[in-house]
Amino acid sequence: MEANMTSITEFTLLGFPLALRIQMLLFGIFSLFYAFTLLGNGLILGLIWLDSRLHTPMYFFLSHLAIVDIAYACNTVPQMLINLLKPDQPISFAGCMTQTFLFLTFAVTECLLLVVMSYDRYVAICHPLRYPVIMSWRVCIMLVVTSWTFGVLLSLIHLILLLPLPFCRSQKINHFFCEIMAVLKLVCADTHINEIVVLAGAISVLVGPFSSIVISYMCILCAILRIQSGEGQRKAFSTCSSHLCVVGLFYGTAIIMYVGPRYGNPKEQKKYLLLFHSLFNPMLNPLIYSLRNSEVKNALKRVLGA
Repeated sequence: MEANMTSITEFTLLGFPLALRIQMLLFGIFSLFYAFTLLGNGLILGLIWLDSRLHTPMYFFLSHLAIVDIAYACNTVPQMLINLLKPDQPISFAGCMTQTFLFLTFAVTECLLLVVMSYDRYVAICHPLRYPVIMSWRVCIMLVVTSWTFGVLLSLIHLILLLPLPFCRSQKINHFFCEIMAVLKLVCADTHINEIVVLAGAISVLVGPFSSIVISYMCILCAILRIQSGEGQRKAFSTCSSHLCVVGLFYGTAIIMYVGPRYGNPKEQKKYLLLFHSLFNPMLNPLIYSLRNSEVKNALKRVLGA
């Protein structure tokens, strides 16, 4: 075992075992999606930076969500594209552990940012007169810093538990990046503690926050229905609908992968779910916020007309 432990210096990501022509086609499609992800989220960041009318708590949180989406994609997609061109191209042990740590950090941070954004909408609609006091810039910065800090600390716990384990089985990871559950399958020691911590972490950052988002939007719905004017109701619904779409996409796939029945879904199905989670979600987020948000569209018109 000691010899095997010292010999592990790299891993091979199996990715998607498909025919060469299909892999080349996927390389082109995923490259376009990756470019759209960077451009779309970069556009959101640029608009928020340039347009003073978007300097509000809601768009402050949205800017951090865009940063997380860019980092999310940059952490997993380039390695996946390399593997589509060179399936046998290995990834170093240090690179694999770094990728695992960063993926968990960005995933947890995005979970918490979505909760913060739902709380912001709850205060704005249910307590509009107290909104400037409750959502002061000091509170907004504290909420964002807390989200990032919790994401880093929880990921660090997973990494600390993972690094001492002996990797003495096959060095081939059945995934397109170093996903923590796929990496644990290569360990020849008991991984029950790691799996319990992963499940507990998933429940704490998925089920709990998602429940709080559902409760927040139930309160928001009740408040919207009490609004007398139809115009006010439409504005409130349009403000919340984009966030609800993003929450549904993100939490839906994440809960199925990490909290759903362990043996109820084939491994390949979960791999494709995670592909949607890490590639398509970051690309769709800026589209959802730009197409369904009149303030973002008006800001784009003002910037282009400047």
